[in-house]
Amino acid sequence: MSKPETSNENKKKGFIMRALDGVEKVGNALPDPATLFVVLTLITIVVSFICAKAGVSVTYKGYNSATGKIEEITVAAVNLLSPDSIRHMVTTVVNNFTSFFALGTVFTIILGVGVADGTGFMAALLKKVVAITPKRAVTAVVVFLGIMSNIASSTGYVVLVPLGAILFMAFKRHPIAGLAAAFAGVSGGWSANLLIGTNDPMFAGMSTQAAQMIDPNYTVMPVANWYFMFISTFVITIIGTLVTEKIIEPRLSPYNFESNETVNDISADEKRGMKFAGISALVYVIIMLILILPENGLLRDPQTGSILKSPFMSGIIFFMMLLFLIPGIFYGIGAKVIKNDKDVVALMNKAISGLSSFMVLIFFAAQFTACFNYSNLGTIISVSGANFLKSVGFVGLPLIICFIVLTAFINIFIAVDSAKWAIMAPIFVPMFMQLGFSPELTQVAYRIGDSCTNIIAPLMPFFVLTVAFFQKYDKKAGIGSVISTMLPYSIFFLIGWTALFMIWYMLGLPLGPGAPLFYNLG
Repeated sequence: MSKPETSNENKKKGFIMRALDGVEKVGNALPDPATLFVVLTLITIVVSFICAKAGVSVTYKGYNSATGKIEEITVAAVNLLSPDSIRHMVTTVVNNFTSFFALGTVFTIILGVGVADGTGFMAALLKKVVAITPKRAVTAVVVFLGIMSNIASSTGYVVLVPLGAILFMAFKRHPIAGLAAAFAGVSGGWSANLLIGTNDPMFAGMSTQAAQMIDPNYTVMPVANWYFMFISTFVITIIGTLVTEKIIEPRLSPYNFESNETVNDISADEKRGMKFAGISALVYVIIMLILILPENGLLRDPQTGSILKSPFMSGIIFFMMLLFLIPGIFYGIGAKVIKNDKDVVALMNKAISGLSSFMVLIFFAAQFTACFNYSNLGTIISVSGANFLKSVGFVGLPLIICFIVLTAFINIFIAVDSAKWAIMAPIFVPMFMQLGFSPELTQVAYRIGDSCTNIIAPLMPFFVLTVAFFQKYDKKAGIGSVISTMLPYSIFFLIGWTALFMIWYMLGLPLGPGAPLFYNLG
């Protein structure tokens, strides 16, 4: 039996529920992300007209592509309602979409991930690890696997979250604690990982386009945040484990263990598939090492022998795609899921079809970005904002911490990470470049804030599914129950992840290969 609630506790709960209801109401009132970009494009057109008529302009130090030199550049607002601008906008719609950097990179890596996921390889791998997990390490393994599962997009939500509950029950622990731990890893640790996932190229593409507003030659690589996210995986695992065992589980009412649900080991076909996948992955890694490690390796830079700026780094998305595709195919063959090449192509088709909503979103996001850049409003806002922040002395680490918190707050209302970054990147990336921060640093700060509040965002696409999982073990559970359970994770993830960032910042460590903390145009 749970303890009777005091009147103060009732009042507190009432306030929390009213706040949650308010969040849900505001979130539901917002238009679809695709529609939001249409609205933002229209606003950009109107604002560009007003600013152009008012003669708004800014001067900043930047790279002049016409002269090839770093010099003072003056940029004025462009009227998007002028005849030339209208002609430009209507003739570049298709190119805006097809040249949007995130489009090709996401599609490429999803071909490999789609096959690995579609054959059941990712699900079998999760189930196998869960089945052999020792009791002492259950919580940490569930959180860790949740973080790692974001490589395969929604697999963690569908497979691991319910598995977390079953695994906890097998050890006579509360199933909702298992659900919470898994959901915290999958959603709260969304940006952390030991590998490069589908989000990395998407964010890098948007950051690149934003950075090129200031420096046309700047490119943000998909591995730009890899070092930081690699370490973040272990930090989030530790925090998630402690919150589950020290805060969440002790607060749960005793559970009546009547269910006979168990975590079954994978089948014989799945075991054979795992063997095939493991061997193929090992062979692939060995081949890649042969091409990279020697000083004259084929995938090194032919002139300098560098790995950092080399065909390997430029083609990292393709190589990551193969890392998923090859084991996925061999798993399918071993598990008798794939019988011929048509099955492989069918899985690719299915994976790409799952990106239909992403394509619609990207189409309108690309038009907004193109109009915003052409109008010069992004540069004007960024330079003016940077100058204001300098004048009031609000720069450095405190500014970045505030940006993380701002992102975390916005994420509660706009749950689609790609939509938020498409809106925020054109403003904050060039603004922070003016203040000496690299685009990679701005991007990693955004990803911290964006991940931490996923688990308490009612509008997050898989939140409703998680509520259904909770209701399986507690019939009275609702949105408020799930959010109140997950809130400690969100708070401690935000505190812990921000603390890691602060330490990283003070040590001056690179965020990824060739990804410094600071930017200096010259």
